[in-house]
Amino acid sequence: MNLEFFITKRIAFRQGKSFSGFIIKIAIAAVALSMAVMIITTATVNGFQHEVSRKIFGFWGHIHITKYKLNAAHYEDTKPISKHQNFYPNIDSIEGIRHIQVYANKAGIIKTDTDIEGILLKGIGSDFDWSFLTDCMVSGKSFSLNDSTRSNNIVISATTANRLQLAVGDKMAVYFVQRPVRVRQFTISGIYKTALEEYDEKYAIIDIKHIQKLNKWTDDEVGGFEVFLDDVQELDKYSDVLYYHINNHTLLAQTIKEINPNIFEWLALQNMNEYVILLLMVLVAIINMITALLILILERTNMVGIMKALGANNWSIRKIFLYNATFIIGLGLIIGNLLGLGICVLQQQFGIIQLPEESYYINVAPIAINWFSIILLNVGTMLVCVIAMIIPSYLVTHIDPIKAIRFK
Repeated sequence: MNLEFFITKRIAFRQGKSFSGFIIKIAIAAVALSMAVMIITTATVNGFQHEVSRKIFGFWGHIHITKYKLNAAHYEDTKPISKHQNFYPNIDSIEGIRHIQVYANKAGIIKTDTDIEGILLKGIGSDFDWSFLTDCMVSGKSFSLNDSTRSNNIVISATTANRLQLAVGDKMAVYFVQRPVRVRQFTISGIYKTALEEYDEKYAIIDIKHIQKLNKWTDDEVGGFEVFLDDVQELDKYSDVLYYHINNHTLLAQTIKEINPNIFEWLALQNMNEYVILLLMVLVAIINMITALLILILERTNMVGIMKALGANNWSIRKIFLYNATFIIGLGLIIGNLLGLGICVLQQQFGIIQLPEESYYINVAPIAINWFSIILLNVGTMLVCVIAMIIPSYLVTHIDPIKAIRFK
């Protein structure tokens, strides 16, 4: 029988109403709260990054293939690309690439009876994947496209609709500043809301044929291609794959992170916040455990003296207290996991915590539970705390058995 483990079981959590019993309860609570906060933080940051990234990539795809250009605004395509490319539309046959679709952008001005508003029109073709925008529709629906006729429908954002007091079914005129000035009449078929200010304030969706005609392009010319991947984690890898697959020095493949880095830099800052919170929570758990262990050793000084007098060595006695600390940490982790995961599940199901959309791009705090991260947090916290307990356990070596037994 393992003597140290046997003694640990006899004394573990049997401090009664002693001061050490109270401190140990505080230590268990500290470990539990620290673990709960770490789980909630990790799940929230993961969920937040996933949701915002999903909206960005859902609206724009993962990689853009455009005409190579210098000092040209990204929001308006002035140099067309032929649709007849070796990668279109068959590039989605490459493993890891889910979809490719054409697009073109053009700036315009919306004019109503009372207001004027600038707008960026994103022209789409019959190959457009509506799945993301369909989820974002707050009113109306998407419109169908074909290669033979031009659709006069438009999908605008809720921000634009509210500013100009427009609704589904209304007609709206869009003016294009060129020589001569052109105007097109559209019928609003749907209103979307992504909560991403970068898009909701600017973009509307129309048939790409309008932009082709306004720019005097042929039916086979587009502004660029949007490529969707199966796994966003492989964004940089497939950017290089596309670069070599295109094999055309006049075309450029760019990831959305390269085109619009500001949002992704902001998302990256969330990782720093997560690391700071995790570090603070581990420190809280360690400090409380060190305090509990020292008090436990001091209160058991007489027991340590007797064991030394009977021939027990320092390491054997230290192991008793380290086992005690491990039990305390383990109980705290179990409670913390139940508490943290419970709160995460409640948030997933009921959306209790609300957020201002204008600041966070989403109205409900998102939760994404990554079980690998949860396991890593538990194992890491246990190891760090137990290792940190080794140093204060050295106090046992300084206890004189004669003095300890004398002052029982």
